[in-house]
Amino acid sequence: MSRSVAYTSSPLLASKTPVWRSKFIVAAIALGFVVLAGRAAWVQVFANDFFQKQGEVRFARTLELPANRGRILDRNGLLLASSVPAPSIWAIPEDVERDRAKLGQLAKLLEMPLADLDKKLEDEDKTFVWLKRQLDEPVAQQVAALNIKGIYQRKEYKRQYPEGEAAAHVVGFTNVEDKGQEGMELAFESQLAGRAGMRHVIKDRLGRVVEDVGEQVLPVDGRDLQLSIDSKVQFFAYQKLRDAVLENKAKAGSVVVLDAATGEVLALANYPSYAPNRRQNLSGEQLRNRALTDVFEPGSTIKPFTIGLALENGLVTPQTQIQTAPGYVMMSGMKISDSHAHGVLTVQEVIQKSSNVGTLKIALQMQPREMWELFTQAGFGQKPQITFPGAVSGRLRPYKTWKPVEQATMSYGYGLSASLFQMARSYTVFAHDGQIIPATLLKSSEPAVGVRVFSPKTVAEVRTMLQMAAGPGGTGPKAQTLGYSVGGKSGTAYKQVGKGYVTNKYRSWFVGIAPIDKPRIIVAVMVDEPSAGKYFGGDVAAPVFSTTVQQTLRLLGVQPDMSVKPQIVIDAVEESF
Repeated sequence: MSRSVAYTSSPLLASKTPVWRSKFIVAAIALGFVVLAGRAAWVQVFANDFFQKQGEVRFARTLELPANRGRILDRNGLLLASSVPAPSIWAIPEDVERDRAKLGQLAKLLEMPLADLDKKLEDEDKTFVWLKRQLDEPVAQQVAALNIKGIYQRKEYKRQYPEGEAAAHVVGFTNVEDKGQEGMELAFESQLAGRAGMRHVIKDRLGRVVEDVGEQVLPVDGRDLQLSIDSKVQFFAYQKLRDAVLENKAKAGSVVVLDAATGEVLALANYPSYAPNRRQNLSGEQLRNRALTDVFEPGSTIKPFTIGLALENGLVTPQTQIQTAPGYVMMSGMKISDSHAHGVLTVQEVIQKSSNVGTLKIALQMQPREMWELFTQAGFGQKPQITFPGAVSGRLRPYKTWKPVEQATMSYGYGLSASLFQMARSYTVFAHDGQIIPATLLKSSEPAVGVRVFSPKTVAEVRTMLQMAAGPGGTGPKAQTLGYSVGGKSGTAYKQVGKGYVTNKYRSWFVGIAPIDKPRIIVAVMVDEPSAGKYFGGDVAAPVFSTTVQQTLRLLGVQPDMSVKPQIVIDAVEESF
């Protein structure tokens, strides 16, 4: 009892606490709750965008659903380019399991040194890093089997090119992002690419999808593209071109095969080439589509146009005689000569023997404007109207600037320039009864609608001359083809470097049509800098023309129009420079 009295008599307990202090404490606690509630309301209701965004950065992801790129097909439906699944490997560095044995196996599968893999994974602040793009499916399965924490796979596609280097310059290729970089892959990117889809998800810290958010946007696959190219003709033409370049120790070469009825490109090949699936250490020499991007002076292959214009204007007939003796002409201090002194030649023989003197004497009877208009109609000096990157226009100067000597040299192919593709297309004039027709790399089943350049009568006369040029006594007898009649014109020219010509470097080419009476195809061949001893177009390019014509016509089902006899190889008449 006494202890109880002692407690109650304590001064501390006996003192009275002011009422305001109790109210202040209660008010402070209440205010704290109000502030917290207000802050919670602000964060969760009124100003939650920032915090939601931060949460989404950590857990929400937008996954791209890749579209399957459209296929590229040849005219017969055979694959030239297609996409196959190729998983890509990525990682979250901070989550990666640091098992050296497993990481060593991973580096081996990814074909990289372990030190390079470590370098990719060293920044643990990153939440995403690519380790290797577009692996083959079996390798990706082996990577998955390692079951390394923090290593993930993403579905992607990789392009395959079954025709390899034979069709590389036509088809082109895509980069690692599956975007077209060259050729038809680039030209028709919007059609082939399709449209990627999207999937919004929430992931946990291990990168696993735990929830889908909203609706998926499904991918739209790209559309297929069917080319005019015949893969069999393409492969054969490429092989024969490659053999000719190697045999003649040449720098490069090109070949173009056109359908004379539709203007479709059946083959377009260049050598050197490249394998689209293996593009490491590629050079510009390999990548250049020379048939479309390289221009040169066409030389004697232009002569049929000059003679055709004179025939069309009634200035000469095929039997008109032209005096070419003594085998050269002096103009403005320049000596223009033939390879041999031929004397009197008929107009037919001017083409057959490829006489520069005979051609310029006929050309100087015409006005420069007439020749310029003809060359323009034939497509020279104009960019080809073809859906393909890099096609060039060549050069054809305005006729008002031509001097007489320049008109003379242009009549036999010097002073203007064109690509091999332009030369091939220009010869549709002789293969399509006097009409020049558009060329296309896309399949077309309709006959082409052309623009008339010569009358059918003039064209028939020129075709006879082309047949003579490709026969005995002409400059291109090695163009003759077993079972089929052919006509064409060879060309040989010094290479131009800067403002002059190099007398020991040549371009050799041959452009022609077959069969001669009812032309089905046009073939143009160019070999750049042959250095094995032969350099005339009739010796270097004409044999490629011959074998390409024969194989192409057989593949197209064209019946032979000549009896099959043993072929007699005759040396070509030397081409005039």
